[in-house]
Amino acid sequence: MDEDRNVTFAIPAGTAVVLPGTGSDELFAGAVFAGPLAAFGVNAQLPPPPAGDRLVPGYLAALDAAAAAGPILVGGISFGAHLAAEWAVANQDRCAGVLAALPAWHGAPGEAPASLAARASADLVRRTGLEATLTASTAGVPRWLADELTRAWRRHGDGLADSLLAAAGHPAPALTALAALDVPVGIAACVDDPVHPAAVAHEWAAALPRAAVVESTLAALGEDRESLGRAAVLALLTALRD
Repeated sequence: MDEDRNVTFAIPAGTAVVLPGTGSDELFAGAVFAGPLAAFGVNAQLPPPPAGDRLVPGYLAALDAAAAAGPILVGGISFGAHLAAEWAVANQDRCAGVLAALPAWHGAPGEAPASLAARASADLVRRTGLEATLTASTAGVPRWLADELTRAWRRHGDGLADSLLAAAGHPAPALTALAALDVPVGIAACVDDPVHPAAVAHEWAAALPRAAVVESTLAALGEDRESLGRAAVLALLTALRD
């Protein structure tokens, strides 16, 4: 990834625990990250989403358990990136680095587009049911995204609305908390994603002591899920180099 300098960088730790985003699942997280991490000898652990309002404590407990044997990389997509960074802030001695793809806000969610979308989807699920919500939510979106939503939301089942609301209302680390996170952080942003604005990724990076951002696109993600994971891994390597 740094052929012009003819330098090889090693990613710290042999295990990375990667969390999916709001309403997503471990299958998508694996499609994004497993291959890019395996290229550097890192095994991706992919915990499935805890049910309903157990989402946050369940994921944080999974990170605690994974780190029992030694420091780990933590990462995630969107809300999963928020939780990974939250855990890293509180557990710097057990964290070797962070991979944050598509962070959606920092601090309280407020009117962040991703939070508003999750709240609206939860309300629609409760009013009209899962299948009607899927029909409305997948109309006019790219086929790959419709397929991902359909699979993941059906897997969440009856806990979907509670899970969406748990993610939508949970604060991400504030910029002041990120400023105290002294581990390398690789951040991936999609410049054509209005739900996860690239500006948020750059705000995270500006606050963090050791971070880099690599930009990609949703169009690339639609063609190749690993494009997002590669961007985050490249950003981590850049943070390690700098």
